[in-house]
Amino acid sequence: MDQDLADRLAIRQLIDNWVLWRDAGMWEQFRTVWHPEGRMLATWTQGTGDEFIAMNKEGWAKGVSILHFQGAHTSEVRGARAIAMTKMHINQRAKVHDVLVDVVCTGRFYDFLEKRNGKWGYILRQPIYEKDRMDPVTPGASVPLEQDLLESFPEGYRHLAYLQSKIGYPVKKNMPGLKGERVEALYRAGAAWLAGEPLAWGHD
Repeated sequence: MDQDLADRLAIRQLIDNWVLWRDAGMWEQFRTVWHPEGRMLATWTQGTGDEFIAMNKEGWAKGVSILHFQGAHTSEVRGARAIAMTKMHINQRAKVHDVLVDVVCTGRFYDFLEKRNGKWGYILRQPIYEKDRMDPVTPGASVPLEQDLLESFPEGYRHLAYLQSKIGYPVKKNMPGLKGERVEALYRAGAAWLAGEPLAWGHD
């Protein structure tokens, strides 16, 4: 098999494994997708792969329910480095003001990847949050949202952030969205990574 195609297939499997193993709580398998210094930057938690696993285990114990679904995918490979983008939905269910709701956030996973000893792994996963919505699970129910709090979060994930803040998580407010300087800076960091420069993202 052509090496470029083999790398792209391995990257796609890595990205599928991330979602399947994380959402199933298969933590030891999930641990294998990360390089030791690999980091996850989510709205509700930021840290290494091991720290992300610990936060997820703690969340599971408290009943936190987050699932991911993936769609279109592409990757650009330069030697032992790659940038991958994958369309995704983040689905989270929780009670907000005593009403059970589902929040669906649409976006992309933007991944900094590296191949070491023949194995691809995560250096950094940065979601891009494009738009979201909140729906009561029971038809006809309504949720009395606090507009000031809702509008304090970026448009691409404000309902997700609202829910996460209400269940006790400090939400990061400068995540990249569909447009704007923040996502453009992410693209520049990705291009620099492919060019062999040190990782220049995720330290703010």
